[in-house]
Amino acid sequence: MWCCTLTGCLTKAAQNGLSDRNRTCDPQLRRLLLYPTELRTEIKKGLENEAFFIFYGRGDRIRTYDPLVPNQMRYQAALRPEAVIVTHNAMMISSTTTQSKALKGVRVLTLALNLPGPAAVMRLQAMGAKCTKLEPLAPAGMSTADPMGIYKPAAYEAMHKGMKVVQADLKSDRGQAALHKQLAQTDVLITSFRPSALIKLGLGWNALHKRYPALCVLSIVGAPGERAEEAGHDLTYQADSGLVNGLEMPASLYADMGGSLFTTEAVLQALLLRQRPGRAQGKGVFHEVALSDASAYLALPRTWGLTVPSGDVGGAHAGYKVYPCKNGRVAVAALEPHFAARLCEAAGLGKEAAKRMHQRSTHEGVAQFLATQTRAQLDKLASSKDIPLHTLPR
Repeated sequence: MWCCTLTGCLTKAAQNGLSDRNRTCDPQLRRLLLYPTELRTEIKKGLENEAFFIFYGRGDRIRTYDPLVPNQMRYQAALRPEAVIVTHNAMMISSTTTQSKALKGVRVLTLALNLPGPAAVMRLQAMGAKCTKLEPLAPAGMSTADPMGIYKPAAYEAMHKGMKVVQADLKSDRGQAALHKQLAQTDVLITSFRPSALIKLGLGWNALHKRYPALCVLSIVGAPGERAEEAGHDLTYQADSGLVNGLEMPASLYADMGGSLFTTEAVLQALLLRQRPGRAQGKGVFHEVALSDASAYLALPRTWGLTVPSGDVGGAHAGYKVYPCKNGRVAVAALEPHFAARLCEAAGLGKEAAKRMHQRSTHEGVAQFLATQTRAQLDKLASSKDIPLHTLPR
């Protein structure tokens, strides 16, 4: 999928092109934005390849073409009606091209096991980083010592696809030699051990920074600071954040996956800080990523009262709930007034009911209507009336 990104600003322009001030911008930008014929050619090529383009037109609209909906043109309001959309650094980006180049040349070594570290490295590799994983020696009869590879091989394979994986006993001289051979050519090291274990292995930040001044180190821990030595797992961090309700297990490993995103973000921060001009330019940095912090971050909507039962997205609003339907369930997200009005009208309650979405009568009216509808009928309703809902099996 392709899109054109804005990294510059809006500026007034002449009727037939950019102002003189902007004629010196990047040739690629001028090729895309100044010359209609060539731009139309680019769009045509994109459509032939089922790509999605944003066309920057004159006037008060940005025109967007979606080839998945034939002959359709959607409009989105531009920021300044009197301006032509221009940017000093426009580029065509794609999930399969630019993403794979963003970290090209960056070398990542990971010692992290289980889920957060490998999930983060999977994303870094997708952005072009050259990633190597050093695992403990596999037990007899097994191919890996990573717990994920033992209890869920499919997940392990998905996260390590295309990645170089080597094995070594870091408690041995031979293993240490293998480790430092890798570190000598590494930009970023990712670990998931407790701080005390890292020190025993000679991998404390001070020791590493002295030996490899340019190395950035990302340490994934359970909880920050002094709590980093505490035993814990995704479930305990979610429980601590208020995300575990009753006796039901959470739907996903939110702390682990949130931690993987925190780790990816921390890697990007570390690399940017290392290249920032100044006395510290070229020097590695240390960043600790706590899974409990990631869980707490994901729990903020609940902390703020948004998803508690009395919150609008916690069930108090009749347009934002999961209801039973005739042959399944339906997740309704008609939160905004115009969506709520369409839902109420479809349910036979009238548009005025949209002003009473917190009242029991509205909840009951919507529930009664949805209970009479099949999933197919509701899917058709969502499409024809532009109501945000998604049907589910029982």
